Amino acid sequence: MAYLNDEALDGGLDWIVSTGTVLHICSAEPANYAGIAAVELGSKTGLTMTGPANGDTDGRKVTCPAVTDGTVGATGTASHWAISNGSDTLVAAGGLAETQVLTAGNSFSLGAFAMATLRDPS
Repeated sequence: MAYLNDEALDGGLDWIVSTGTVLHICSAEPANYAGIAAVELGSKTGLTMTGPANGDTDGRKVTCPAVTDGTVGATGTASHWAISNGSDTLVAAGGLAETQVLTAGNSFSLGAFAMATLRDPS
């Protein structure tokens, strides 16, 4: 059986934690940082992710914290999230567990979620 030390997996996850500081809630998944502007409905700055930690069943994970005070800038249906450094790097993106209908000027909430999990290839 193959073995991969947790530190090998944690290197990439550490980068996600230190780089990803803005959560964007979007109407579609952006392909890159520049693409966020076309699909962003709202955001939460000052994001502090946790991890790396043991995954729920295996591997190592990074968790995005719950958000209760995200700012909605545009009306629409959010179906995706994106994490960026707020200036030039898309760190990660994915689909929301459930879509949310958002109205400009309101706030949005999002429960905590494991946004990246790396697994030992064994």
